Amino acid sequence: MIGKLPQNFLQKLLETPGPSGFERPVQDVVRNYIGEFADEIRTDTHGNVIAIKNPQAGLRVMLAGHCDQIGMLVSHIDNDGYLYAQTIGGWDPQQLIGQRMVVWTKNGPVPAVISRKPIHLLDEEERRQVVKERDLWLDIGARNKEDAAAIVRVGDPVTLKLEYQELRNGLASAPGMDNRTGVWVVMEAFRRCAALPLKCGLYAVSTVQEEIGLRGARTSAYGIDPSVGIAVDVTHATDCPTIDKRQQGDISLGKGPVIFRGPNMNPCVTERLMAVADTQQIGYQIAAVGRATSNDANTIQTSRAGVATGLVAIPNRYMHSAVETIALADIDRAADLLAAFVAAVTPHDDFTP
Repeated sequence: MIGKLPQNFLQKLLETPGPSGFERPVQDVVRNYIGEFADEIRTDTHGNVIAIKNPQAGLRVMLAGHCDQIGMLVSHIDNDGYLYAQTIGGWDPQQLIGQRMVVWTKNGPVPAVISRKPIHLLDEEERRQVVKERDLWLDIGARNKEDAAAIVRVGDPVTLKLEYQELRNGLASAPGMDNRTGVWVVMEAFRRCAALPLKCGLYAVSTVQEEIGLRGARTSAYGIDPSVGIAVDVTHATDCPTIDKRQQGDISLGKGPVIFRGPNMNPCVTERLMAVADTQQIGYQIAAVGRATSNDANTIQTSRAGVATGLVAIPNRYMHSAVETIALADIDRAADLLAAFVAAVTPHDDFTP
């Protein structure tokens, strides 16, 4: 599948902006792609896009991948035309220094750079300090405040410059692999299920506002009321220097999607995912998390009276940076895994632990 239409879909997802709260452009990409394969597609008031197959079925399976990305929000324009911004989601300010950025205005994208005082001009104390967000500014080349305010408004979202780049050995890098890869997986799994005679209702959801509190998964899960829910997100790959595998697990790019075990995951769903992977000869990795997860699986599990929840993750190097890196084979295998899981679900299945 990779290298044909679905990869074009992935690249389009990665090169379209969608910071939390401003997801409509990327959701348009999702709607345009998945609409032809769905019995029904809808967008709820929160902005979640939901593709549905077999809406009349009693047992509903929800697949969720969040489409929002970390970004910034213009909060001030100074008299010289420089922009200052708040962060949307969890940034390491060191990752922002010297980056090419884009301000997404109502009249289109405005190129920007983000920087700080040059090292030559830093005093000894400043050189020892970790840079703070308040010490960074965006430069769009404006002459003054009036010039900047003519095209940029307070509240306009900002992203890193969105670019897709393939590396050696089937790897690819881009800002926003977290979590456009998850959106790709759930929608591609839906596409692979579209021609199958499913015995359940399938709801593939591109959720919003995960990066600021798992908000879209909460509202969409409440509306769908699924029996089973599987979240797809990224997880830290540990096959690069300085990461302690004893704490983070042994997770590599190219060895398949990661199936998580722990209290946030229903053991029946987890065991079924592993059994399906074994039967279909789909390579996978196992990871553990001993607390409520920091992704959509968290809030799906506790929706309404509870949902039998699973978590499948894509190994990702350099998370929340401009160079997030994944293996294309891992997302392909993840889509196969979810499609096979859904195809095996019947109304008689009991996911009670």
